[in-house]
Formats: sequence, structure tokens, C-alpha cells
Amino acid sequence: MGVVERHQTESFVEDLNELGIVVSGEQIQQFLDYYEMLIEWNQRMNLTAIVEYEEVLKKHFVDSLSLVKVFHVKPGDKVSVIDVGTGAGFPGLALKIVFPEWKVTLLDSLNKRIQFLDAVIEKLGLTGVETIHGRAEDYAKPNLLREKYDLCVSRAVANLSTLSEYCLPFVKKGGCFISYKSEKVLEEMKDGEAAIKALGGKIEERVEFALPNSDIHRNLIRIQKVKPTPNKFPRKAGLPGKEPLKA
Repeated sequence: MGVVERHQTESFVEDLNELGIVVSGEQIQQFLDYYEMLIEWNQRMNLTAIVEYEEVLKKHFVDSLSLVKVFHVKPGDKVSVIDVGTGAGFPGLALKIVFPEWKVTLLDSLNKRIQFLDAVIEKLGLTGVETIHGRAEDYAKPNLLREKYDLCVSRAVANLSTLSEYCLPFVKKGGCFISYKSEKVLEEMKDGEAAIKALGGKIEERVEFALPNSDIHRNLIRIQKVKPTPNKFPRKAGLPGKEPLKA
């Protein structure tokens, strides 16, 4: 019996359709293989606290793909994306499965997670996706990945000011950084506004919504890159988290 037969996928497909996403049978199989590897590897290392099948599909996969609410692309559009603090590959690897033409970089500071992601990428037969073991503060330097991407995404848990300092340096002028947040983000946005401006960004849009067929409330904040980030940012390792920019 194959993975598809072992798992019900109707609700997942319905959720994606509600987001305007249509997936093939091959893509569904890739998500199911991804799920099974996540659970298998999670027994050996801490990848996720969410392990129940329906919850992983909703709270990891569908949540990752909700990006389409604030980032509008046409089929076939080639987009360069970096996922900062990708963890178990959310949202970057989920986005790669649905948008195979995107060029995706998955950045994480823990090598064990990178090994997991490499194994998933090989199993799923994905191309045009790279993994990097390292810190955002190091790879955002001018001779590395600075201002190379159309889009930066992050579901990492940090305040918006700290995340913006990690993420905006990777974004080209005219591109954007999209932060995935839960509820109560208005104060965070207000507190981070001056820092985002100092980093060359501007808050363009906030979309609040519930994940399809659920009462799980989410926010997506799209920050446009309007000018280059000054070379002094990001500050040295650890500082963005310990001392978030105030202005």
C-alpha cells in the first residue's frame, strides 16, 4: 500500500484549493513523503512538536503556502527565495514543492536540520533548491548572499524588528520580506516601524486570516525593500536578538 492510500488527502487538497492552489498527484505524493520523513527523523532530533498527520498538513504545509495571500505570482514565474531560520523546511521547502520553478535557498544554523532537509530534497527529487548551514548575520555580508533575492520568508519566532534585521539584507531593492505571524502583531509592527525603515524597508501590507476550514488565526506581513540596507546591518551575531533595533 502506497503513502497516498494510507493517508486521506481530500481535506488537504480542499484547503489548498481555497488558497487558489492546485496540486498534481505527484506533488501530493511529495508532501506525504515529506510528512513521513519528518515524523521518522523527529524521533531522533527535535524538528517539530506537531506530529499528528492532519495537524502537520494544516499547521505546517497549508500555513506555509498561505504566502499566496500577500505574494501574487503567475504560474511559471521564476522567483529567487531565501527562507531564513528554515528549521524543518517551513515555509521554504513547502513552497518549493508547489512552485518547482522557484529557486530556493534554505538557511539554518543547526547542521542536523540541514542534513534532514538534504535527505528530503533527495527523496523528493527536487532541483533548484540549496541548503546552507550558517547564521543569517554571516551570510548577509556583501560578498555572500546580500541583496540577491526577490523574496525572503521566515516563520522563525522573533519580534518583527529582529527578524527584519536578519532578513531584509538578503532582499534586492524592489523585492520583499514576508513574515509569518500569529495574532497580536499590531504593537510589534508599530515598535518595528522605525527599525524597518532604517534597514531599507517599508511595511506594505498586513493580511489577517484563518487557515482554511479552521479557527487558527494568522497574519502575514509584507515588507517591501525600497532602498539598500546600510552596510552596518545586520549587526554581529546575537545582537539583533538581544538588542532589537529601536530606530
